[in-house]
Amino acid sequence: MSVEAPAGPGKRVPEDAPGADSPDLTTTTSGAPIGVRMLDGGIIEVALPANEEIDGPEARVAGATVRAMAGGRRMPVMLVITGVVGVSVEARQVYAGSIAASAFALVGESPVDRVIAHYLLRSKTETIPAQFFTSEAEAIEWLGQYTSED
Repeated sequence: MSVEAPAGPGKRVPEDAPGADSPDLTTTTSGAPIGVRMLDGGIIEVALPANEEIDGPEARVAGATVRAMAGGRRMPVMLVITGVVGVSVEARQVYAGSIAASAFALVGESPVDRVIAHYLLRSKTETIPAQFFTSEAEAIEWLGQYTSED
């Protein structure tokens, strides 16, 4: 199963998308959407757009969509940051304060992605396991141990 819930071109999540009832539904300032989807196996993927800086409003939209998909449960989240230019302090706080994540796998390819991942990981709570990967397959395998948590 793959459910897509990106914010649309009008800087709003489509009305029928999970999290569409969130009051602050925006994309990045250039309009590039943050993609959120449920992967097979109960892992939520959040794909940040390449060549963009992620700010608080965009992070809140993605967070609302993740919470809607999780349906009150804690689920593993794979955050794909490949090519992201930067993440604001506010966006970092949104990701670090996630109440829906049982674990975070951050996926990137370049040394810059690794630096951004460590910036995000620095603010995570100690109760949520998190790790950086250069392979989505390895990240999904690692997150598999956290899929049955309620």
